[in-house]
Amino acid sequence: MRPGRATFTSMAGWVTGSNMTRFPRLRLSLLTAAIVGGLAAFPADSSWAEDSFTPAQRQEIVAIVRNALKTDPTILADAITAMRAETEAQQQAKGLQAVRANRAKLAGSSGDIVLGNPKGSLSVVEFYDPRCPYCRKVLPDLDKLVAAEPDLRLVEKVVPVLGPASQMEAQAIAAAGLQGGYLKLQQALMSDSQPASIARIRALATAAGLDADRLERDMKGPDVAAILHENMDLARQIGLEGTPTFLIGEKAIIPGAASFEDLKSSVDSLRKPG
Repeated sequence: MRPGRATFTSMAGWVTGSNMTRFPRLRLSLLTAAIVGGLAAFPADSSWAEDSFTPAQRQEIVAIVRNALKTDPTILADAITAMRAETEAQQQAKGLQAVRANRAKLAGSSGDIVLGNPKGSLSVVEFYDPRCPYCRKVLPDLDKLVAAEPDLRLVEKVVPVLGPASQMEAQAIAAAGLQGGYLKLQQALMSDSQPASIARIRALATAAGLDADRLERDMKGPDVAAILHENMDLARQIGLEGTPTFLIGEKAIIPGAASFEDLKSSVDSLRKPG
């Protein structure tokens, strides 16, 4: 079962869900129609079939496939599973290509927070939304992971993808970073159960020892805008579809609130060549 995450259909319109599949619904519908119609054995571009089979042969193929589906309905499920796996593998490969192309930016900028060992050789990047419940849920496991891996360099990139409240809190976190208080305000906001508001952000910032007046000004300033723009641009390039999402070096992209055990295993894989 895919771990929980906040998912979206586009960068402009995100929705929440615990196990949203990354499999395109349109493609799923087309696949189902193709199999039921007896064309599952043909490639996506099946124009060659019209020249390779006579009308009678095509009709016979349709009959064979329909009969097979009636006899063993799991054929359809297996075909859908196979196409889903193929699609996800293609998305993973494309995403990792973008990861390699953006190696320097993903290593962290002045607008990000780096947890663990700043000079560590084991690199993990997390894209998170401060309002995402799954991002909040995984925080204790990240602390545990950092404590267990002295060579881990964990870069956290905030992406405001869940609406105006996320935008406001992401701006606040980035602005706090300009005062050296990124982690303090991040922890305060992501453990807070109150509705997001400027008044609430100011109160939490003050409690964390930050200058609330400066924070509010910086939230709308060019430095914060540049930080969030870069993070969102990276998210688009990598093809992120939800938060949290973890980049395990240049080896894997893990969507969703992965367990401590899965994250630990993924970090261990970074020690292996290849």
